[in-house]
Amino acid sequence: MSEHLLLDNAPNILIVDDDPGVRSELGAYITENGYRVFDAADGVQMDRMLDEHDIHIVLLDIMMPGEDGLSICRRLGAHPKLNVILLSAKGTDVDRIIGLELGADDYLPKPFNPRELLAHIRALLRRRSARPDDPDKPRDHCFLGWRVRRARHQLFAPDGVLIPLSVGEFQLLTTFLDNPRRVLNRASLLEALSLDDKPYSSRVVDTLVCRLRKKLGLGDGGEDIILTLRSEGYMFNAAVTRQ
Repeated sequence: MSEHLLLDNAPNILIVDDDPGVRSELGAYITENGYRVFDAADGVQMDRMLDEHDIHIVLLDIMMPGEDGLSICRRLGAHPKLNVILLSAKGTDVDRIIGLELGADDYLPKPFNPRELLAHIRALLRRRSARPDDPDKPRDHCFLGWRVRRARHQLFAPDGVLIPLSVGEFQLLTTFLDNPRRVLNRASLLEALSLDDKPYSSRVVDTLVCRLRKKLGLGDGGEDIILTLRSEGYMFNAAVTRQ
């Protein structure tokens, strides 16, 4: 485990991979492109890095001895402001979906070009910083007893329980809250999430919607709060107020 060259005010990237060669090569490349990089060989070292540093993105290998990447990814759901990119030699659609359903924000199959990984990192960072709140506008959005505090990236259930959301889930939810009862096609959602218009990216949108539905449950009349309109897109089916 090591810390690469530190750059002032640079986003912090954590590489979690049991292969020291991968950690070294990726770390050097990412550092050369202006990021602060840390690395860990397993989940135990990763936990220590997360305790000691304000990490923005975790690059997480799936195939590791001991606790594997999917198990670690599930645990990282407790860090709602943390982005996770899964890296794996398993590149089938099923593997991607499983990873995304466990809370990952992105998935990149091995082998990959380091420039492609860098593009994914930059896209996630754009998503984190997109659409800053206007201090003159109301910060809270309410619907069906739920409350969203945008400034703090928090979602509270009607009973007051804090519901953890990944960065992607929160960005998608706020996009719906800004457009209640309007049909949003995948192209507009991809743009809001700073994703490219590719079949894989569209699958990311579908998976994020699925994850949000599970957390929000059903709305009035027993329907999903987020409706699927075939061949059109998605619609947030609830009135939204601002406070």
